[in-house]
Amino acid sequence: MDAGKILVVDDDQNICELLRLYVEKEGFEVVIANDGRVALEVFEAENPDLILLDIMLPELDGWQVCREIRKHSQCPIIMLTAKGEVFDKVLGLELGADDYVVKPFEAKEVVARIKAVLRRLGKNSSETVKEVKYDKLSINLTNYELKVNGVQVDTPPKEMELIYHLASNPNRVFTRDQLLDEVWGFDYYGDSRTVDVHVKRLREKLEGVSDKWALKTVWGVGYKFEVKE
Repeated sequence: MDAGKILVVDDDQNICELLRLYVEKEGFEVVIANDGRVALEVFEAENPDLILLDIMLPELDGWQVCREIRKHSQCPIIMLTAKGEVFDKVLGLELGADDYVVKPFEAKEVVARIKAVLRRLGKNSSETVKEVKYDKLSINLTNYELKVNGVQVDTPPKEMELIYHLASNPNRVFTRDQLLDEVWGFDYYGDSRTVDVHVKRLREKLEGVSDKWALKTVWGVGYKFEVKE
């Protein structure tokens, strides 16, 4: 069974072949690129389901590749970073990376991360449509569409996932760390500024739309999607 297509981007041939071996064993198809420019070309041509993306690359680095892809695609990205490199977690979150793995890594761990990201994003299963609706608001995570008063509002992927997560659990308070873990999926308690920035942007889109719900700050704790009875 074809589990999907993975684009591996790394300038180390040995790492690429090791990953190919383990990832193909799990039923995935693997395509490889060894520098940033080629990675963008292969991405356009192959339309992969997920990208394993090294940060230190010739031509364009991993940050630049991630930024370019995020301009027009929500394809999941797992960053690969060498031990000792300063991995800027806030930058990774802001650019839209879905996870990261530190080298040297166990290939089995990378395969587990791939499966976890695809499972979390519902890419690996025939799930029902993920949609929640409130007064004058529709959040469709299957199509990544946010509609206010029936009009589609341009919303980046992580903002969509954040508002969907909150609105799917009305009146439940989430800490910033919970949201980082459950929406971004990073296995660390990262910098809460990222959550604040995304909530601020969502507020700008949703402020004053309805008096039946609101995106609320719970001071000293975190955030909730409040629904009035």
